[in-house]
Amino acid sequence: MNRLEQAFSRGKAFIPFITAGDPSIDVTERLIYRMYEAGADLVEVGIPFSDPVAEGPVIQAADERALAGGVTADDVFAMMRRVRSSCDVPVALMTYVNPVVTYGTDRFMMNCRESGIDAVIVPDVPFEERDELLPYCRKHGITLIPMIAPTSGERIRMIAAEAEGFVYCVSSLGVTGMREKIGHEAGEMIKAVKAVKDIPCAIGFGISTPGQAAELSAYCDGIIVGSAVVKIVEEHGENCVGHVAEYVRRMKEAISG
Repeated sequence: MNRLEQAFSRGKAFIPFITAGDPSIDVTERLIYRMYEAGADLVEVGIPFSDPVAEGPVIQAADERALAGGVTADDVFAMMRRVRSSCDVPVALMTYVNPVVTYGTDRFMMNCRESGIDAVIVPDVPFEERDELLPYCRKHGITLIPMIAPTSGERIRMIAAEAEGFVYCVSSLGVTGMREKIGHEAGEMIKAVKAVKDIPCAIGFGISTPGQAAELSAYCDGIIVGSAVVKIVEEHGENCVGHVAEYVRRMKEAISG
């Protein structure tokens, strides 16, 4: 069993997102350890980028803080090598295509492998253009996670047929961010995926409360939360680790009932 399979092997998976380098790369490293201890089944780590088109204001601001602190992709890879020396948490790296291509796609995926990253999520590469990245991912054993959204329609079956690792189901239209109400289109999307392939499906975008997580977990195999976690980091800065760990514990508890 690889680490991605491990993430979905213990019931419903809880997947928190953090922006690498916010408030510092050292705090990011501590967050990964503590979130894993608190019940995170997979951690999604974002490489800060100046034009994160899929992100709402909370994660955009985190990217700006991390970039102002000088954090680079190489810093993230170095941090992950330290993590891997003592921690087996599954990790997916979230980035955009421009930083990957600028870095050198082959070199980027090689560094993912060498630093123990299991998967990459690249929101601005549509399924039809995945061959920009897929050959390099396969060469280095990195899983490219597909995303589906309410607008994917008939393409969902096509995406599901080729999917590896898990399917990231975008719960609602628009950018990331906390929402009071989340529609149930994700349930129909997941049914369409499962009709084609028995692969884990995780729902993200907008989820922030234990109640929302518990409700949506009835439809899926995992819950992804970004903005709510990043907001705690923003509020508490260097002292955020304990607060984030407690939030992760409560969210994991909510979907495990």
